[in-house]
Amino acid sequence: MKINHVEIFDIHCPERTAWNPVFVRIHTDEGVTGVGEAGLAYDLGHSAAANMIKEFSEAFLIGFDPFQTENLWSRMLRESFWGLGGGPVVYAAMSAIDTALWDIKGKALGLPVYQLLGGKVNQKLRTYASQLQFDWDKEFKALKAPDEYAEAALKALADGYDAVKVDPIMYDKDGNTYFDRTKIISKAEMKLYHSRMAAIRHAVGDEVDIIFECHSLPGATTAIQLGEIAEEYGCMYYEEPVNYLNPSLHSKVADKVNVPIAGGERLYNRWQVRPYLEEQSVDVLQPDIGLCGGFTETKKVCDYADIFDVRIQAHVCGGPVSTAASLHLETAIPNFLIHEHHTYAIKQWNRELCIQDPQPKNGFFEVSEAPGIGIELNDEVVMKSPRIVVR
Repeated sequence: MKINHVEIFDIHCPERTAWNPVFVRIHTDEGVTGVGEAGLAYDLGHSAAANMIKEFSEAFLIGFDPFQTENLWSRMLRESFWGLGGGPVVYAAMSAIDTALWDIKGKALGLPVYQLLGGKVNQKLRTYASQLQFDWDKEFKALKAPDEYAEAALKALADGYDAVKVDPIMYDKDGNTYFDRTKIISKAEMKLYHSRMAAIRHAVGDEVDIIFECHSLPGATTAIQLGEIAEEYGCMYYEEPVNYLNPSLHSKVADKVNVPIAGGERLYNRWQVRPYLEEQSVDVLQPDIGLCGGFTETKKVCDYADIFDVRIQAHVCGGPVSTAASLHLETAIPNFLIHEHHTYAIKQWNRELCIQDPQPKNGFFEVSEAPGIGIELNDEVVMKSPRIVVR
């Protein structure tokens, strides 16, 4: 079996112009195809990832045996030059390609990918409703008032979830977005964040888990300030309290905050997660299979984390292909904690991108038993977006 051409889709969603999943579909001379996704669907970088996939495809894929995933991963790492330096664009492209090749392997062998990863460890995957500050409904909405946060949480509970995630610091009282929370937070702002978290906790009760998300906006000092809120409301864990440019920042926060620390969506391989594991500054690691090297590398990262008793919650903020791939990974690892289901994943402009529509039932996911990762692109939709073909 040989790869004979590659399609790359840089998706444009007219209803949500800031949302651009990047898919790859790899074709073989035996008619077996595989799909993958780069983990840069939001903010900046999607078109760079699409073109990086193009360059990798031209350099490595045409005529290549898709079963040789370990060899290809090593070649992309070392022969690209930039792979040895890291970065989201290179690793997003590597991840999308690797995921598609595992999809091909599963289909050719007639097995779901989780079986190729070692089999089913987790029968059902507990799932949480992610990013309540954007509401939990059919349409996107930036929430401001505490009662809006409570209402969003209750919508998630009505859908069967018993865990939710929220970034209560993303928006100020007028709905403006913060991108830098490194300055000392004022008493008025702290009062607003307290009130948002209090509203959620009061609405959902004591037994529902709340995850406190920060998107790496705070500095270490402000993260410690905010950590008091995470402690007060009994949060399940405290996510991305600081950025990844200086690993020691996580250690400082972990030493001061008595809530489990989570992070990892902007760490792209074994080498980058190493200081966080060895310093034991994260309790929950959140690798994104669309950024952490696809199945080939992300499984290694999860196994590495298990040495340190670190649990895994894959970061999932992309199209349905990202969801499908993450479910196979999480099904096959012993240190799985919980699955992330983003509010974007319940929006029609995202759900229509694939023929299958992976959604949890009563707060739990079960992995597809179809060969491969069990999902196919919806050509009626994706063919409307920019497409690159490499032969």
